[in-house]
Amino acid sequence: MAPAVAFPTTDSAALTDFIINQGNGVKGLSELGIKALPKHYIQPEGERVDNSKIITNESIPIIDLSNWEDPKVADSICDAAEKWGFFQIVNHGVPVGVLDRVQDATHRFFGLPAAEKNKYSKDHSPSKSVRFGTSFSPQAETALEWKDYLSLFYVSEEEAAALWPPACRDEVLEFMKGSDLVIKRLLQVLMKRLNVNEIDETKKSLLMGSVRVNLNYYPICPNPELTIGVGRHSDVSTLTILLQDEIGGLYVKGRQGDDSWIHVPPIKGSLVINIGDALQILSNGRYRSIEHRVVANASQNRISVPMFVNPRPSAMIGPLPEVVANGEKPIYKQVLYSDYVKHFFRKAHDGKGTVEYAKIDT
Repeated sequence: MAPAVAFPTTDSAALTDFIINQGNGVKGLSELGIKALPKHYIQPEGERVDNSKIITNESIPIIDLSNWEDPKVADSICDAAEKWGFFQIVNHGVPVGVLDRVQDATHRFFGLPAAEKNKYSKDHSPSKSVRFGTSFSPQAETALEWKDYLSLFYVSEEEAAALWPPACRDEVLEFMKGSDLVIKRLLQVLMKRLNVNEIDETKKSLLMGSVRVNLNYYPICPNPELTIGVGRHSDVSTLTILLQDEIGGLYVKGRQGDDSWIHVPPIKGSLVINIGDALQILSNGRYRSIEHRVVANASQNRISVPMFVNPRPSAMIGPLPEVVANGEKPIYKQVLYSDYVKHFFRKAHDGKGTVEYAKIDT
């Protein structure tokens, strides 16, 4: 880390200019060697991680996918989706080399000069599909999150080749292609339990009609106990496929219904799978999207690469006909997916607040 330097971290305008306008992000702030967290990042006490609420004797399921023909594999996937909403997969068929290369590319992108990264910021990016930023929704947050990110929404090979940053473009595309088969297999298994025996083109568009990959960077933080890397939320996706590095820091809400949290330990070569709000809605609540959060770290920089597999923006999401065919009462209304996503991004992280937007009033 660079030696500590004087910086007016109490000056909101100077801080915004340095972090956002100049493209330094919180990575740049961290590398200045600041000794105290700027007040803008200090979370309310209720949003900070309380170590007494962390459950150390539980873990999310770890599922070996080496034998897809074994019925126990399908049962394990569906049971985890119903009971936990999160699970890790090993022997999933995505080569370790692919995973290593996209992690290296993440470090390479965030290691670029600020001016180069800033070419992809909200004010300068050549496309809405490519966005470098910091925190989650700074305009809506009362306290900022300690994270920088690059978000890449896949439109086409041609657009990616033309507009995605060369520092990471090829590796992200390789990660997407390498994960395609396991994503399809997971969805086939999950749909079968919902009495959907075939994923035709209409269902494919509904379940996996769009993909977004984020590269996340969580730099060393001077007071990690006062802030958060990512606040409590559930994803708006159908499925999220997460590659995390060896540092750790992802926590999933416990099943007890209280404010307990379970760490998701990194396993070399594994992928973390979680159910998103869209699949909770499509399954009429049978599969569960679960709150999760990321802690800040005082000694190590952390990266992660989540791939969000989503409905098409123009899709209407609601309980699948096959799910309610036997007379089961729908919990959710039909919602335009792009409206659902806009609702998510116009506010700060708030646990599972977004899914309430789709509930039928009773």
